[in-house]
Amino acid sequence: MAGHSKWANTKHRKERQDKKRAGVFSKLVKEITLQARRGDPSPENNAGLAQAIERAKAANVSKENIDRAVKRGAGELDGALYEEITYEGYAAAGVAVLVRAVTDNKNRAAAGVRHVFSKHGGNMASAGSVSWLFDRRGVLTLDDLPADLDRDDLQMALIEAGADDVDASGDTVEAYCEVAALPRLSAVAGERGLTPVRAEPTMVPKTSVHVDEEAAGKILRLLDALDDNEDVQEVFANFDVDDDVLERIEADA
Repeated sequence: MAGHSKWANTKHRKERQDKKRAGVFSKLVKEITLQARRGDPSPENNAGLAQAIERAKAANVSKENIDRAVKRGAGELDGALYEEITYEGYAAAGVAVLVRAVTDNKNRAAAGVRHVFSKHGGNMASAGSVSWLFDRRGVLTLDDLPADLDRDDLQMALIEAGADDVDASGDTVEAYCEVAALPRLSAVAGERGLTPVRAEPTMVPKTSVHVDEEAAGKILRLLDALDDNEDVQEVFANFDVDDDVLERIEADA
């Protein structure tokens, strides 16, 4: 799933660098509110909330906004009631797409997601059609690594902390693990002065579909349009594409 993984990493890197991108703050605050409502409002006892807060901090969401979101989720402040909904569908070349939305208006969310699929050559599918193709995993991605970093030591430390798959072959280090092990992997990064590009639960495809440049362009436009939707929090797809093809598409975007 190299194509989707690199697309997701680029998206999160942009989220950190482009603080004014429309909708980023709103989505992060909604996620904090949802996680606080569905579990303990203390991040020490709620891994989902802790991860949502860390992402918000990385994007420079203010402490005041984070605190208000937690209080809204805990029922201490009035505000919209958000719920989580999953949509499934297909993109070009039969690539499976899984969309996680957090919304206070199910009708708006469903209509918006359906419109994006239709506009970009995809189609919605019934519940369960593609979700079985994905497993819930934790992912930690490190980028901009110091030249003097001992990668072998980092890789071994991540494995000892619970990573069961570590790719340290390129410019980034990406580790997958059980979701419960994410805090331990993040601690390994922190001990070495590294700030993850991503450190969150994700959906990892069991199999991937290799696509050519034409199909990849269509898929990436669909994923970007879904990601820009105000109700969509996460988008997953099981496509793979050659690195040089992905670089050309990103350069032309």
